[in-house]
Amino acid sequence: MDINTTDKIVETVMWKLKTRSEIGITKYNTTLHDSKESRLAFLRHAQEESMDLANYLEVLIQKEENGN
Repeated sequence: MDINTTDKIVETVMWKLKTRSEIGITKYNTTLHDSKESRLAFLRHAQEESMDLANYLEVLIQKEENGN
């Protein structure tokens, strides 16, 4: 039995993370590792992204419930 050792989903996510990182480095002229942002700023960014995610999920849930 030949087992595929690569997961196309994981590979896609990794590629998207790398691409997003490159865009961020270009936009902000720094990496996350070297960023001078405070812990509070990172917490606020994460909270904002989480709220956006909740909104996107709600749209998709409502579309599924309405058969769209």
